[in-house]
Amino acid sequence: MNGDIFNPECNGVDGVLAAYENCIEKCQLYGPTNFAEIISAINARSEAVPARQEDQTYQILLIITDGVITDLEATIDELVRCSEQPMSVIIVGVGDADFHKMTTLDADQNPLYSAKHGKYQQRDNVQFVPFNQCKGDPYRLARTTLEELPA
Repeated sequence: MNGDIFNPECNGVDGVLAAYENCIEKCQLYGPTNFAEIISAINARSEAVPARQEDQTYQILLIITDGVITDLEATIDELVRCSEQPMSVIIVGVGDADFHKMTTLDADQNPLYSAKHGKYQQRDNVQFVPFNQCKGDPYRLARTTLEELPA
C-alpha cells in the first residue's frame, strides 16, 4: 500500500493513513478479489523474523475490499498458517457487495480448518468489519476494527 514492494510496512496509524491517502488516488478497485497471495507474502515475512523476547514485533495486515472473495479455500489455508504467527488480519468490506464469505473468514463461531495443512486455526486472528454498519460513527469503526487484536 505504501508503494514500496521491498519495504511494504506502514508504522502506526499515521503511516497507514498517509499510505492510504497516497494510494487511493492511484488505484482502481476491481475483481477478482483474491487475498491468499498477499497473506502468503506476509506469512513468509513473519516466519523469516526470529521470535526474540527482547525484540518483539506484531504484524497487522489491513485489507480494504469492495468485492466478494474468489479464492476462499486458498485464503483459509493462509489464515490458518498465519494463526501460528504474531500477526492478525483485518478485512474491511466497503460498499454493498455480498460479504457473507468474509464472516466465514472472521471465524467467530467456528475456527477455520485448512484441508491443505490438515489443521484448525490456532487462534482467532481475523476480524471482518462491514464498513457500511460503522459509517458515520468513527468510535464504532475503531472499536469494531480493533476488538479482536491481542491486548
